[in-house]
Amino acid sequence: MCGRYALFRWNRDFAALPGFPADQQAQWNISPNDSVLMLRAEADGQRTLARARWGLTPPWLTDLSKTPAHARAETVAEQPMFREALRQRRCLLPANGFYEWRGTQRKRPFWLTPGEGSSLFFAAIWEAYPVQEQVWLSTAVITQPASSQRRPLILDEAGQAAWLDPETPLHVLQGLLASEPAALRERVLANLINDPKLNGPECLTPG
Repeated sequence: MCGRYALFRWNRDFAALPGFPADQQAQWNISPNDSVLMLRAEADGQRTLARARWGLTPPWLTDLSKTPAHARAETVAEQPMFREALRQRRCLLPANGFYEWRGTQRKRPFWLTPGEGSSLFFAAIWEAYPVQEQVWLSTAVITQPASSQRRPLILDEAGQAAWLDPETPLHVLQGLLASEPAALRERVLANLINDPKLNGPECLTPG
């Protein structure tokens, strides 16, 4: 399961998008419940960025200890927690890569990315949770089975456009949800990344 990812590098065009926080810092070790950047499309097609909590919080939710960080691609269209958001509130989470732990007795951390210096976008859904006079945004990553793990659904440029387009029909969305896992490079890491409080380039120390 993708429980951690990183966003520490972005290009000038990304930083010029509306909503890019002026105080945005590199995030090397993003975990559920952290504040993350999400990319959405407005009604006029303009793409904008916003900060959201990684853990979906629908406005009807009463138990705030149950805010899922992930939604399965195979069932997201049917589950009451996710189905309306899939149809009406889709977004992308930008990343440079994500972490994966493998093994039975002693798990080893791996770093997965399309390539050095590359960026990628996870398919995700979002919700708005009103608290008094403020509205909090939240999100969940769509995951799919891959190599005996569950990994984020990574979309190419065409898939990103279709995912963000509010007019994309459900059958097209379902095709994206069933798409083949992206080809990724991977390398084993030292166990420094096991510390969830660590937030620096040493997270990617080779193992």
